[in-house]
Amino acid sequence: MRVIVVSKQEAGQRLDRYLAKYMSKAAKSFFYKMLRKKNITLNGKKAAGMEKVQEGDEIKLFLSDETIDKFRGIEQTVNAPAINKTDANKTAVNKKEQSLAIVYENDEVLVVNKASGMLSQKAKKEDRSLVEYITDYLMTRQQQQDSVFRPGICNRLDRNTTGLIVAGKTVESLQYLNRLFKERELHKYYLCIVKGCIAQKETIDGYLQKEEKSNKVTIQKAKKEGSVRILTAYEPLEYGRYQKEEYTLLKVDLITGKSHQIRAHLQSIGHPLIGDHKYGNRKDASFYQKEFGLQYQLLHAWKLCLGDAAYLPDRLHGKEWTAPLPEQFQTILKKMGMKVRN
Repeated sequence: MRVIVVSKQEAGQRLDRYLAKYMSKAAKSFFYKMLRKKNITLNGKKAAGMEKVQEGDEIKLFLSDETIDKFRGIEQTVNAPAINKTDANKTAVNKKEQSLAIVYENDEVLVVNKASGMLSQKAKKEDRSLVEYITDYLMTRQQQQDSVFRPGICNRLDRNTTGLIVAGKTVESLQYLNRLFKERELHKYYLCIVKGCIAQKETIDGYLQKEEKSNKVTIQKAKKEGSVRILTAYEPLEYGRYQKEEYTLLKVDLITGKSHQIRAHLQSIGHPLIGDHKYGNRKDASFYQKEFGLQYQLLHAWKLCLGDAAYLPDRLHGKEWTAPLPEQFQTILKKMGMKVRN
């Protein structure tokens, strides 16, 4: 028999889903059969599997250790391999590379400032993304190695876009944070530098259509089959010049959050982001690379402002997080005679 005590991180999910994570190699029908036979119980009582587990709940598995380990994919080992010093040194280097720029953390929420070049989530099986870095961080600091819960991120950024990403550290926090983003009950502000002078604050709309083959989107004024409506609000914060060209520092409120929305929408009105090889002018992009060493679009997820949604814990009502600008962004602003005024 094995007794599992549900942790705070794991609370809030259905019992059958908990069991499916704990013994991931077992079929769902196995769990329901064991529940019916009371070979698996919840707090000493028969359960159906649809109950939501809470912190401190006891799940008893009246199964052999061999059966449990088999369904968990754990192989019995006789001798542990000797630690290779080279491998140990590589691990130390990897840990240094995986350090997270933490903006905010409590028992339920983790907010990090993502660096350029880091994937938000895996694109391929062999990729190592921010999710893996966050998981490693939490496992070494707070989470139990045996926990069925794995943290998840609630928003995604393009690989070369920097700034705020929010992660849930518990099942419950993942649920309400994902709901916030899905129902747009928060404000997401980005900073970018665009070519040209944008004179006034404005909200623009349009229809976005993705081209899967090129991984590119196009913006139209009228709805077409397969397109989705988008809304982008922006406000000019500063104006600058560099080698006789005018530039604007924009604060962008991403009202609808679609892939490449900011980049494509601003390009569609004649103000592409500097450094953007995909949506901007290639000649201009080469110029920015030569002048500033800029190899990608200069776009930063700067600020997140939570609202007062009824399902949000009181301690998070009205919470705001701000991610410091990358050094390269600050340098370019200075060269153009601009700066961010909070």
